[in-house]
Amino acid sequence: MDGAIESRNTDGHWQLEVDLLDFRPPRDYVAWDCLFGVRGTGDVERPLFADRGLPDDVSDPVRETAVGDYQHSHTYVTWADAGAADWDAPLASRPAWYWAHRSDPGGEHLVRVTPTLREAAAQTFGGDLLLAPPEWPPGAQVHLDGAIYRPVVLTARMLAPPDEGCWAQVWRAMRGLAAQYGDEQVRLVVWFG
Repeated sequence: MDGAIESRNTDGHWQLEVDLLDFRPPRDYVAWDCLFGVRGTGDVERPLFADRGLPDDVSDPVRETAVGDYQHSHTYVTWADAGAADWDAPLASRPAWYWAHRSDPGGEHLVRVTPTLREAAAQTFGGDLLLAPPEWPPGAQVHLDGAIYRPVVLTARMLAPPDEGCWAQVWRAMRGLAAQYGDEQVRLVVWFG
């Protein structure tokens, strides 16, 4: 993944403000799927900012880096878009295949579905198939090793929290630039390769 934050100056031209790699984003396929619809498992049907393409008016430094034989899945998000995003809206119409909600004495957690959990679900609901959460009966839960597991419909806040980690730094930088240039005049452009 690569990208940049740009701002539009008073003459209408976009200029590079910050290289996304300065934030040292991790190789986080879960966040990439949630935010940009790239490299997902199928648990996200409605990523927040996918498939917008490379803006026609992108700055020259960004165009030079973003266009090439191996770059793909270009998209962008303005600060206005990011600020208006509903981080708690469902990203799919059904429970996730690869994630579950776990309650235990330590609290509430979003966890990956393991073969052990699928096996426990099969034992709980009958049958010899390893059952993923969308295959569990409505309202079902599985008890395993002192924890209770339930199906979960994912949200962006669960997968790429806007106030934690690398993405919080990106949004904070965009917010600061938007205070100077305006919400529609600041955007994050990303691509993969």
